[in-house]
Amino acid sequence: MIIRVKNKDTLIAGEFRFKCSIGRSGTRLHKLEGDGSTPKGIYKFGKVYWRNDREKKPFTGLSTVKIKKKMVWCNDIKSKYYNKQINKNKNIRSEKLFRKDYKYNYFITINYNTNNTKKGKGSAIFLHLTRNYSKTAGCIAVKKKDFLILLKLINKNSKIKIY
Repeated sequence: MIIRVKNKDTLIAGEFRFKCSIGRSGTRLHKLEGDGSTPKGIYKFGKVYWRNDREKKPFTGLSTVKIKKKMVWCNDIKSKYYNKQINKNKNIRSEKLFRKDYKYNYFITINYNTNNTKKGKGSAIFLHLTRNYSKTAGCIAVKKKDFLILLKLINKNSKIKIY
């Protein structure tokens, strides 16, 4: 199954249409770190991460990972860990995965710039939660109920196409 993000506010999965939000700078073919855009292209889904202290393990055909307090996603273009999930290191710029808000209670990694990673081309592109559809820093966000439906529809062979 290919999930499609065809415009700035609709995610299509088979017969389902979900409202979504994308990066504050829209979609871009040549994404750069920190530009606020969502990368155009076709990508595989990675793992599903979830907050075990807030949510139950999701039902999905994808691999799952419990988010722990020290988990971060490296967005430091000087680091050998760029665009990878690591444990917190105060010398490396990164984004916390164990957040105070709800946005990462569940999220799926989108495998953008993960194989043959190019530093500065963008990191941490996720499909995560939203309540108000505010623009993201480059991710795609949907409401929790829609996220849980999506998890049941996709599997390790599913892809996402961003226009």
